[in-house]
Amino acid sequence: HFYKRLSRAMATRKQFNTLFLADSYKISHHLQYPPDTTTIFSYFESRGGKWDKTVFFGLQYIIKKYLLGVVVSKEMIDEAEELFKEHLGPNIFNRAGWEHILYKHGGKLPVRIRAVPEGTIVSTRNVLFTVENTDPEVAWITNYLETLLVQAWYPITVATNSWACKQLMIQYLEQTADTLDTLPFMLHDFGYRGVSSVETAGIGGAAHLVNFQGTDTLAGVVVARECYGAAMAGVSVPATEHSTMTTWGREGEEEAIRSILGKIKGGVGVVVDSYDIWNVLDNILGKELKELVQNREGFLGVRPDSGDPTEVVVKVLDILGDKFGYNINVKGFKVLPKFLKVIQGDGISYDSLGPIMDSVVKGGWSVENLVFGSGGALLQRLDRDTQRCAFKCSMAVVGGEQREVYKDPVDDPGKKSKKGRLVLVREGEGWRTVTEEERGDREDQLVTVFQDGELVKEWGWEEVKARANM
Repeated sequence: HFYKRLSRAMATRKQFNTLFLADSYKISHHLQYPPDTTTIFSYFESRGGKWDKTVFFGLQYIIKKYLLGVVVSKEMIDEAEELFKEHLGPNIFNRAGWEHILYKHGGKLPVRIRAVPEGTIVSTRNVLFTVENTDPEVAWITNYLETLLVQAWYPITVATNSWACKQLMIQYLEQTADTLDTLPFMLHDFGYRGVSSVETAGIGGAAHLVNFQGTDTLAGVVVARECYGAAMAGVSVPATEHSTMTTWGREGEEEAIRSILGKIKGGVGVVVDSYDIWNVLDNILGKELKELVQNREGFLGVRPDSGDPTEVVVKVLDILGDKFGYNINVKGFKVLPKFLKVIQGDGISYDSLGPIMDSVVKGGWSVENLVFGSGGALLQRLDRDTQRCAFKCSMAVVGGEQREVYKDPVDDPGKKSKKGRLVLVREGEGWRTVTEEERGDREDQLVTVFQDGELVKEWGWEEVKARANM
């Protein structure tokens, strides 16, 4: 039976069938373009959204995983023909077009992708990358790839979300701290378990690490290493969870912490709300284990994990300050000893960070005392509409003549698309999308990154991070 064969094929093959990387309706689009269409030129942009800038990141992962080298085979074409016949009906599948790619181009995709350098921060409503076919016989291939390429919305949006959190933290650090030294580790990725797949964790986790260096999402470290050549994109420290604390029992909480602090050298995070957080802070850490905490090698990260963080975090700081003392920095805010940090990893998002840091500042504390951990809000509570990402055709060549192509819905002007062969130029300190004809002598900021199955330009991890931190 066909579906049994398909299941076996998907279970054993290493490469996903390229012909299946599209929405079903796109299978029929080769029948719908005007006769003699030889070029389709399309672009991707953020049409605005939650933030007025986007951090461009992640296209290189998509190219390397799905588009590089030989990605079309006779076996793929045969498999697709059989599936599409049952899925869409007869005489829809473009077998001739795919065989043309296979036999003329050796199974490599005749497509050119030009993109802004990864890590670049670009104002919304500007082109981020363009796509066009390089073989006039297969103009339909450009938008066949839309489904896959639009998934760049995800790493772009995670990187932008993380970057926006960083800008908030910079504001509060500049207000309450003498330096920005703690910034690279102030937002830690707790999102691995909260995303939809391991691949999502890898892509999103790497996107966060463009801005910060703290993560528990190992898949992100792996993607940064394998796709961008990062030596070590993110680091972490040993930390407890409720299972490692509560297996000691309520009466064994002091013994648990003593054991952990004795066995683990260097920084360690300890969750303190398993039963009575105030008893742990006042009596266990503040009295019974005070000398151990002060004298051990490395810092102790005290992690509350319940309650209203705008209230709990300040109270935790106040108790730790009372028990272990604090210094007043140049800006007049309280700073805990270097062996103590407060880790708030519950309820952290871009929207909650401001109120929490406000409450800390009002309590007289510097935000440099804090490390935040964010999970679902960092990697999962986002969608394509967060930054309103879209992919549209803007130019076609039909019968040898270039046509401007665009949409302009009468009931939604916000969805009006751009037209023409588009480029991206600098305009002062900003950006502007113009047509090739309007560009003049200004340099196009888009770079050819992929052409005809080859990775033309590869971005390294450090240069990506450097752009995002400019």
